[in-house]
Amino acid sequence: MIRNLIASLAVALFSLNAFAAVDANQATRADLETVKGIGPGLSAKIIDARKTGAFKDWNDLVDRVGGIGPGNAARFSEAGLTVGGASFDAKALPPAAEKKEAKAKKTDKAPGTAAKNGA
Repeated sequence: MIRNLIASLAVALFSLNAFAAVDANQATRADLETVKGIGPGLSAKIIDARKTGAFKDWNDLVDRVGGIGPGNAARFSEAGLTVGGASFDAKALPPAAEKKEAKAKKTDKAPGTAAKNGA
């Protein structure tokens, strides 16, 4: 009876470790690859983006890491990925129109640097 109890506890503890949260700001490449759907390519992108600074939130992660959109973010969060200890919340992301507008402002060229159009 006691053996069964100890075996059950060991299995339960192992299961909890398998579902432990992996934080995008602190995880190693190997840790990131334990999250279902994150392979070597995406884990490398996350690590590279993190070199410029920690991710502030999920919105920051989605903006800075190519290949992660709201759909993937939701799936990764369900699989145990967190950003700053927080799970993904689709409501916290700005609407698509605002996101496109913000991205357009980032890519606008400074005055006087526009390409010549043959005139």
